[in-house]
Amino acid sequence: MFAPAGYSLQPMRRSIDEAARKSIFRAGIYTILLFGLSLHLFPLKVSAQGWEPAIRGFEEQDKVHPPKPGSIVFAGSSSFRFWDSLVSDMKPLVVVNRGFGGSEFSDLDQYASRIVVAYHPSAVVVYEGDNDLAQGSVKTPEMVAADFRKFVQIVHGALPETWIYILAIKPSKLRWSEWPRMKAANKLMQDYAATQNRVQYIDIATPMFDANGNLPGDLFKSDGLHPTAKLYAMWTAEIKPVLLQRFGPH
Repeated sequence: MFAPAGYSLQPMRRSIDEAARKSIFRAGIYTILLFGLSLHLFPLKVSAQGWEPAIRGFEEQDKVHPPKPGSIVFAGSSSFRFWDSLVSDMKPLVVVNRGFGGSEFSDLDQYASRIVVAYHPSAVVVYEGDNDLAQGSVKTPEMVAADFRKFVQIVHGALPETWIYILAIKPSKLRWSEWPRMKAANKLMQDYAATQNRVQYIDIATPMFDANGNLPGDLFKSDGLHPTAKLYAMWTAEIKPVLLQRFGPH
């Protein structure tokens, strides 16, 4: 760049540098805003790959204590993961807890061959859909029902004699605003189960409401989401008789 004699280029350069800095700053702001918008529209979640350590942990346990063939597998999200008394609650039935906290139905579908089919269970009890329809999720009740249908196809494609029990998505204090969508998913899953052989819907949600239609606070831990021992006892009362009728000692 040439300038007339006696004319300094410094002011021009400073002006260009300032304009460049402003342009870069504006681009950065736009990037931040777009990223924030994407988080709002598509909330971050643990990827399916993020569950790999948990699944490998199950497989390591299986090497030391192989599950008994014909056991009943409980597979799903944290409502199963934190059910510490499950094995004793379901006696004399032999059950295996394969809950991995925070999972969605699509995660269970991905790992079904490794934590369900691999055990050749007589039955599998499923609890999923709660995290799928949490506030901020872009999933719909129809998408949850579709993932349930996929799960049935995966299991029955390999083990057509295995029974599948799908539990209703529970209402909770924390996710009360999402309860209408969860009820819609429950209805879709219930309707589909009724059309399939060896698939049964178990309604654990309705008994959670008291006589006045309220949801007692003592059914949940302090987070307003995960079950207390009282709620697990209620679930046991709904699930165990169904399983005992078909798989109990005779």
